[in-house]
Amino acid sequence: MSAGSANTWTIEKARDALRKGEISAVDLTMACLTAMDAGAPLGAFVHKTPEIALDQARAADQRLKAGDAPSLCGIPLGIKDLFCTKGVNSQAASGILNGFKPEYESTVTTKLFADGAVMLGKLNMDEFAMGSSNETSVYGPAVNPWKVDERKLTPGGSSGGSAAAVAGDLCLAATGTDTGGSIRQPAAFTGIVGIKPTYGRVSRWGIIAFASSLDQAGPMTKSVRDAAIFLQSMAGHDPKDSTSAEIAVPDFEAALTGDIRGKVIGIPKEYRLDGIPAEIDALWQQGIDMLKDAGAEVREISLPHTKYALPAYYVIAPAEASSNLARYDGVRYGHRAKLAQGDGITEMYEKTRAEGFGKEVQRRIMIGTYVLSAGFYDAYYNRARRVRALIKRDFETVFAEGVDAILTPATPSAAFGLGEMASADPVEMYLNDVFTVTVNLAGLPGVSVPVGLDAKGLPLGLQLIGRPWDEGGLLNHAYVLERAAGFVARPQKWW
Repeated sequence: MSAGSANTWTIEKARDALRKGEISAVDLTMACLTAMDAGAPLGAFVHKTPEIALDQARAADQRLKAGDAPSLCGIPLGIKDLFCTKGVNSQAASGILNGFKPEYESTVTTKLFADGAVMLGKLNMDEFAMGSSNETSVYGPAVNPWKVDERKLTPGGSSGGSAAAVAGDLCLAATGTDTGGSIRQPAAFTGIVGIKPTYGRVSRWGIIAFASSLDQAGPMTKSVRDAAIFLQSMAGHDPKDSTSAEIAVPDFEAALTGDIRGKVIGIPKEYRLDGIPAEIDALWQQGIDMLKDAGAEVREISLPHTKYALPAYYVIAPAEASSNLARYDGVRYGHRAKLAQGDGITEMYEKTRAEGFGKEVQRRIMIGTYVLSAGFYDAYYNRARRVRALIKRDFETVFAEGVDAILTPATPSAAFGLGEMASADPVEMYLNDVFTVTVNLAGLPGVSVPVGLDAKGLPLGLQLIGRPWDEGGLLNHAYVLERAAGFVARPQKWW
């Protein structure tokens, strides 16, 4: 097999070739390192780690020779800049963490490296994961590999670098995190698969926090099978994370039977929004027909509190962010502002945070601090928490009535141009999360699968939402949808 195009392979194909000795992990890693350098115009990788990658690849080759290698052994990955990696810049794409190199490894990367995975480098993202277009990054935006006119398009956010790197074949797969859609929306914008697991399925330890009750890490891959293989390695109980669930991790790949006969798919009527593009609506109908053809029963369902999801999310997430980001004060690590004669500790905090945080992060910290303040706590934060409980109950009711999975659009549009939303009201950007935030508020697993192209030739995805802890069943539904859609389009290489 030619190592030259090995960067375009799926994890599944690379795993089989590595195990048969048809390619070495070093050659596979070199193919990705070459692609990563050539892919610089995409702005996906922000800290490259070629020495670490080749050391890990050589170690993987030893394990492969010994014949006991796990599925991810020798597989080159990109790691979102939110995951702490020992001795490697981990900045959350923020100026306030400039130069921060952790002395510890996140639980997720520890698990991946224990399985022999190879880290090519750290990936671009929205600052502190706050954004839907990767335009709030201190490194500058990542660029979508899909190009249909002279514009540069967003790869989505906050895991924009992860999406661009996977879709552009700079790595075989990447880690992402999802607080309100940050895995699923960029996956849909770039024509790849992204799954947000059930809250508590994957440890959050060593992942720089945005909103602790919503954040969840997951894989971004070229296929549903790859997502199953990757999630297997990431998932599992971690005593270091008090929200990590002590639940056994099933064999997700074995769950991909392709048989969903008799399963019930819910179609929420509240997701039929006014002004939704006809193409998105048509794609949704196509997805419904594909699942019906596979033998599933399709049922209209109601999730009555959906309309309150975005406002509740944009109270809860900033509130948690204002609390989590209070630790970045210039005292212990990261950026510290230069102080004038006579400046005290208060001036140091104020100047450091004003210089270190970007505009969107400042906006969300201020919203969060406001909704948590004494006079507004009940009016905003407590009310949003009550709404969240109602949204969770909507889903529990539907699942109790026998629904196995829920099918919705993943995004309200295809990828838009970088800078096109910059002058708009920030709420316009927040509306990108309209189909995804309910899943985080309810702590459920959700997956985005590429299903078609819009009239311009840009990818569109559908979202499947699963029962809690049923990632296996959810991935199997996604697998059926993927096979029926037969989405094989790839971006034309322009970079």
